[in-house]
Amino acid sequence: MSEEFSRVVSALRQYFGFTSFRPLQEEIIREALGGRDVFALLPTGGGKSLCFQLPAIVRPGLTVVVSPLIALMKDQVDALNSAGVAATFLNSSLSPEEARARIQRLHQGDYKLLYVAPERLMLPGFLDDIARWNPSLFAIDEAHCISEWGHDFRPEYRQLAQLKARFSAAPLMALTATATERVREDILRQLKLRDPARFVASFNRPNLSYRVALKQSGYDQVLALARARRKEAGIVYCQSRKGAEGLASKLRADGIQAAPYHAGMEAADRARNQERFLRDEIQVICATIAFGMGINKPNVRFVVHYDLPKNLEGYYQETGRAGRDGLPGECLLLFSPGDVVKCERFIEQKPDPREQAIARDQLRVMSHYAESHGCRRRTLLGYFGELYPEENCSSCDNCITPRARWDVTIPAQKLLSCVYRIREQNNFSTGLTHVIEVLTGAATQKIRDWGHDRISTYGIGRDLSRLEWGVIGRELVRLGYLSQDASRFGVVEVTDLGMKALRARTPVEMARPLATRGDGGTAAASSDSRPRGRDHTPGDIECDEALFERLRRLRKGLADERDVPAYIILSDVALRHMARRYPVTEVEMLRISGVGEKKMRDFGAQLIAEIRAHLDENPRLEFTEGSGAGGPSRGLPARFLGSGKNA
Repeated sequence: MSEEFSRVVSALRQYFGFTSFRPLQEEIIREALGGRDVFALLPTGGGKSLCFQLPAIVRPGLTVVVSPLIALMKDQVDALNSAGVAATFLNSSLSPEEARARIQRLHQGDYKLLYVAPERLMLPGFLDDIARWNPSLFAIDEAHCISEWGHDFRPEYRQLAQLKARFSAAPLMALTATATERVREDILRQLKLRDPARFVASFNRPNLSYRVALKQSGYDQVLALARARRKEAGIVYCQSRKGAEGLASKLRADGIQAAPYHAGMEAADRARNQERFLRDEIQVICATIAFGMGINKPNVRFVVHYDLPKNLEGYYQETGRAGRDGLPGECLLLFSPGDVVKCERFIEQKPDPREQAIARDQLRVMSHYAESHGCRRRTLLGYFGELYPEENCSSCDNCITPRARWDVTIPAQKLLSCVYRIREQNNFSTGLTHVIEVLTGAATQKIRDWGHDRISTYGIGRDLSRLEWGVIGRELVRLGYLSQDASRFGVVEVTDLGMKALRARTPVEMARPLATRGDGGTAAASSDSRPRGRDHTPGDIECDEALFERLRRLRKGLADERDVPAYIILSDVALRHMARRYPVTEVEMLRISGVGEKKMRDFGAQLIAEIRAHLDENPRLEFTEGSGAGGPSRGLPARFLGSGKNA
């Protein structure tokens, strides 16, 4: 081991309280220390930040971190300062006086890391300042923002291509948690990385469970989940600002601490709501899908999508805000076929045909995920080009409770025949929505103009609703009986396979729609309160729950004194390990994952006193090795979790 890397290992223990690396962290750090450009795709909660923070600590000069999210900058800087690392940020949230003071300290070489937004970095003259501060590494966080094929494209990221030309000696590290193969290649090209080392970790988040439920009484479903997890934090994503405001208001009226968060709010109100959520003063944040939260709150235990996300990349990133600490998280999507129709109408309003085509293709993939009867984890990972090795993940609704099969041979024959007759009548094809209108006997102007009220299939599908026909039509596309061309306004045509099925009257089966599952989406993974002792969620860290609650209260007080969120002090994972192992000496406390030397100096005595006081009043509980010790359940690889001794 080189002397420089030995210092990295020491810093990992000293500042962050970890004794080993997560997957790919060591390899990424070694390449960066060697001066090589790096592309790293690590899942949310996979430890991306340490990949540039550790080199920054051990090397001379300044590491510049480019981030698009102001709140995330403050969050990471607070965490670094709490661990004893000199870091700062520059963005629009600072007053001119504050910014000048920080710039003066940068001139003096007082900081190891500087967080900055891309707009600020590219201001005239700012790169000249950077040059005087001896930059040793540029880390581009959320690098997918540079690609127009990504789900969160930001034009200002395109200017970052200038960095390699201006600072050729400093390596550049591009990091993201969400990127398809196409987006990855675009990142490398746009940032002009030179012979980069490439690292792509698994997209799998084994501590997350995925569930889709029919949106029947959406508000009641969200309320039931929030009540069942009353002591735990959650995010509910809504499509509109009005929806986020209304949902938060109704939850408050029903006794749930909730607040909205969207781009239409006053900046001060939005910041206040976010800060209260980070400090565990608000249980539920209702946010718009379009406006990223940009938070690093590790103990979010559930994420609900109240409306259908626009694409699978965004859905993956948003669900990834649950369980960042490696403890269990629940991801619930409330789905209504009517949401697909609404999205199609929004897409039709886009002026650019190319944008329409991309949006239709993304909607097709998203609706397939929602309606699929296969393993959701397998589908999600497959979208990013990763093969999940098991047929059954044991932690999604379709794997835990498979849906019954439904014989749709006759409806499929009707729909395929209608598509064929429309093409035969006019020598052109139409979108699925129009086909369904013909099947159900609608009296639209288009139907009359094109003569589709005179073809043999007009009105033969009145026995099913339009929503049911939509489910069947999308399943026929998925099965390959129909093709759907996003570049031609989503027109559907019968494929060769579909023609064979039509002529041979091939039996067609599909999973019954979500409505037949029977739970309405209100089932929750936990109860209002946990009994003291060893009752725990699978994949959780089994511990003394009463002691854990005492330590949480102590942590909250310590955090309030320092005006920071509680998790900046210590993570839930660290507290659960304390409530399992009962450390009552300094040596024992330093063995707890996440307790570094500075945290021990700052908080160790109070934590030890609290544990001793608890043991004076209560018996010590015994836990068998491996029984909820922080590793994931169901045989999933422990290396993907943030508990235990991994960084």
